[in-house]
Amino acid sequence: MPVQENVEEDAARVAEAHREKAPESIVIAGGGLAGATAARTLRTEGFSGRITIIGAESQPPYLRPPLSKDYLLGTSGEDAVEIVPESWYARNDVDLRLGVSVTAIHPQSQAVELSDGDTLGYGSLLLATGALPRNLRIPGTGFEGVTTFRTLGDSRRLRETLASGGRNVVMVGSGWIGMELAAAASSYGNRVTLLGLEDVPLSGAIGPELGAFFQSLHESRGVRFRLAASAVEIRGDAGRATAVVTDSGEEVPADVVVIAVGVSPETALAASAGLELQNGVLTDASLRTSSAGIFAAGDVANALHPFTGEHHRSEHWSNALNGGKVAAKAMLGQPAVLDAVPYFYTDQFDVSMEYSGFPTLAAGTAPVIRGSLGDREFIAFWQRDGKVVAGMTVNRPRNQKAIKALITSRSVVDPDRLKNPEVALDQLLSDA
Repeated sequence: MPVQENVEEDAARVAEAHREKAPESIVIAGGGLAGATAARTLRTEGFSGRITIIGAESQPPYLRPPLSKDYLLGTSGEDAVEIVPESWYARNDVDLRLGVSVTAIHPQSQAVELSDGDTLGYGSLLLATGALPRNLRIPGTGFEGVTTFRTLGDSRRLRETLASGGRNVVMVGSGWIGMELAAAASSYGNRVTLLGLEDVPLSGAIGPELGAFFQSLHESRGVRFRLAASAVEIRGDAGRATAVVTDSGEEVPADVVVIAVGVSPETALAASAGLELQNGVLTDASLRTSSAGIFAAGDVANALHPFTGEHHRSEHWSNALNGGKVAAKAMLGQPAVLDAVPYFYTDQFDVSMEYSGFPTLAAGTAPVIRGSLGDREFIAFWQRDGKVVAGMTVNRPRNQKAIKALITSRSVVDPDRLKNPEVALDQLLSDA
């Protein structure tokens, strides 16, 4: 895969070529982290024009990571999902319209139509429409007890359902969200069975060795796995789910069925406006779309990353946070580019994991392990052409800064020194 060598020069040249005059008004379509961060950054950067956030949900913008972790477990309240206090929007003259969505974009006249019948003009428009949870096209998804998982409301309802324990829970999906939800459900004392299409959970993201580590962790807490297996039917009685039937014919008892099979970028609005799409809304490194004055950030944006020279679409919160900042600055004519190393984290039972890097570059390479999987405390590095392209820490906090520095240095690192716990990560950088 191509990797550009002059990252800063390339990014600056892209930004300079598209420098805009600050608009008089900005509309943000989407009330999530990217949209809220963009609004906050606009005010921090001194923008005094009109800002309107259009949010389809009824609550102010919030953080999603706690929904499948501490908020779901009841160890934190709704203050943990708050991006800024609701009063911030009025104090900073940001028009926050909740329960409303953008239904049409008119790029030539620079206006949007809203679901409440209103029409708004804009100088710049930010598409932060996020993603929608995928569902299964099988019989029984409409039974009570069957749910997808995406919103604060979903997390509230699932917490109420799981908190008393003693239920049969079937988790459909072996990705990060499915594994986090399985951990939470099991921690409440429910009987959890997880179905996944992979032979090993998470193997598509971090490989079979590390995927097996997480599977073993879950099995030690009583979670049962059916791999590789898919759900072909949800059966019920009196309108409620009672079982999930797998492709092998097994009937797994189920009081609760959670479908966590990924999300799809919400591109319908962009498509109807004629924007260029490719696994999301295609943007340059400054999050400009193919239509002048329209930007995209967060889950919906497939942005050019200066480090790899390729487009990347990330569904993690750090991308929405950084993307909101970059889009805001770019709309104001500043030379901003989304060049941060991708990052995400997960908490499952007593394991806390952080990951920085480029999964597309790490794909197909075996990790170099520093520490012991058996002790549940280690660092995994992925290399391509001798260079570190990703790093994952398990119960080893405060190492991500050094890992990101290793990645951005593009230095060739001896794998034996990578795995040697006697060699400090900072020393690896000074060796380069």
